[in-house]
Amino acid sequence: MFGFAFIVKGMSVTLRPVLWNGIDLEVGGHSIIGHSFAGNLNAVRYREDLLLPHVVPFLQAHPDMTLQHDNATSHIAHYAEEGNIEYKLKLIDPTQYRFEHLATQMKWRLQEGRGEAVYQIGVDDNGMLVGLSEEDLGSSLKTLGRMAEKVGADITILREREVDHDADIPRKIAEVLIRKVPDDQQFLDLRVAVLGNVDSGKSTLLGVLTQGELDNGRGRARLNLFRHLHEIQTGRTSSISFEILGFNSKGEVVNYSESRTAEDICESASKMITFIDLAGHHKYLKTTIFGLTSYCPDFAMLVVSANTGIAGTTREHLGLAMALKVPIFIVVSKVDLCKRETVERTVRQLERILKQPGCNKVPLVVSTADDAVTAAQQFAQSPSITPIFTVSSVSGESLNLLKVFFNIIPPLSNSKEQEELMQQLTEFQVDEIYTVPDVGTVVGGTLYSGICREGEQLVVGPTDSGQFLKLTVCSIQRNRSACRVLRAGQAATLALDTFDRSLLRKGMVMVSPEMNPTICWLFEAEIVLLFHAKTFHKGFQVTVHVGNIRQTATVKAVHGKEELRTGEKAVVCFKFIKHPEYLKVGAKLLFREGATKGIGQVTKLQPVSRSQPSQSEEEDEA
Repeated sequence: MFGFAFIVKGMSVTLRPVLWNGIDLEVGGHSIIGHSFAGNLNAVRYREDLLLPHVVPFLQAHPDMTLQHDNATSHIAHYAEEGNIEYKLKLIDPTQYRFEHLATQMKWRLQEGRGEAVYQIGVDDNGMLVGLSEEDLGSSLKTLGRMAEKVGADITILREREVDHDADIPRKIAEVLIRKVPDDQQFLDLRVAVLGNVDSGKSTLLGVLTQGELDNGRGRARLNLFRHLHEIQTGRTSSISFEILGFNSKGEVVNYSESRTAEDICESASKMITFIDLAGHHKYLKTTIFGLTSYCPDFAMLVVSANTGIAGTTREHLGLAMALKVPIFIVVSKVDLCKRETVERTVRQLERILKQPGCNKVPLVVSTADDAVTAAQQFAQSPSITPIFTVSSVSGESLNLLKVFFNIIPPLSNSKEQEELMQQLTEFQVDEIYTVPDVGTVVGGTLYSGICREGEQLVVGPTDSGQFLKLTVCSIQRNRSACRVLRAGQAATLALDTFDRSLLRKGMVMVSPEMNPTICWLFEAEIVLLFHAKTFHKGFQVTVHVGNIRQTATVKAVHGKEELRTGEKAVVCFKFIKHPEYLKVGAKLLFREGATKGIGQVTKLQPVSRSQPSQSEEEDEA
């Protein structure tokens, strides 16, 4: 970013480049000049498109103003789109001043990618693939290594490829991953929800990825993931379990293969993928929906068995991820059981579904390491791209491509969004409740906003009567290792010492005492009825999912209509039947009852006083 300042009689007027497509000039909060441009702003465009037509006339009209270029090293002298991808034609023997600029620019790119950046060497600012000779490329990579060393980062060359220019000397471009764990974090963290029909191989695939050993074809790899005896006996996941896969700063896999503990993995890894293993059987659909809505996954991995194709709950899980706007990629498993023709038929079947009007996705089949790098970058930039992998947990076919994809894929939220969430008051969603010997009551969940520290005083609720109770956070653990500070977006378990477990339930929130949480029995939502056999009307009861809340609610009114049919929209008033809940306007809502399904957004709350007693059915009828 380039800084400008107009100085006049002690008053500073700032001209700010708006990354991507514009600049803006402000005086005391009032916009003076607004200008848009497409692409990157280089030296020529800066003179022709900015200085001559806009800044110079402004200075002529205001002779008492002067233009000051702020070229301090805290600024980045490069106009580019937001994001963590940087184009560099070459980096050969830069001057010390230029080197400082480049290092500062790398810091900013790393900040944009929350600890990760991708540099493309041999590529012009406008994205044209120019290429460099072997000597120039080597020199540029050496300079890039010095830049990374200065900012405390590590570099990994993702790929090199020749550019066809019909030249006598071959010219190459290189793509390099820069990784540096932010100073306030232990590692980069991404959450991936694992979806798919029963017996599609979800748990087995996770077992192979996280344990580092291939499956024996009879489900040995999945045994470490199961939490209950009946899961081991039936081979079917019925609860939500978590597994971790780490990558060090050089992109090497860190997992349990060398008898590491979870603490060792957390210490060695600079990037952590947390897999949320969800149930595939239709009987456990409510658990799967709870995992998708409450744990806020960054991405969803839909596992499809190559020999059975799209069957059972596969379509339903795909629809749920799309309804909740979770970016999704697909893994076709068990390719060792089928002929190549069968695998290709399953992939074609998936491509047809993804291209349908309801999905509007662009399938991208990954067959090489180059494809995996491209898929990871395009998937993060465009929600319509859907990578498809074909793997085997028994033979290990293409598992390395999946690991390359996980290593490169960046977080969706940028540093600015993260900082804004951290500046808000503390709000922790309670998803799991345990009693641990010698520790006491422990709650698991996700910190939605703010920062939570050991010893912090919070309030938890609402109870059945709408109250919030005081408690103290005694200790915090993330991925089974101790942690002193929890930041917005991170999942963890909090020990509450002697707090009575019977007072807690899933769906509660732990918030800062300074917050005045809004609790309600009645709320309105703008919904779309996805499917209903008959008509949806007043008095109908559904199970409502909003974040970590899962409770039965009654339809009190359908505004503007007597009834709803499949595909219709309306604003509906719901009332919880058991206890009040903490809700926020704008929250995504999903409801179901048997085959009935719908999605929507909370638009209005009818809050109740926290001292107000539980509403009775008599009051409701009145």
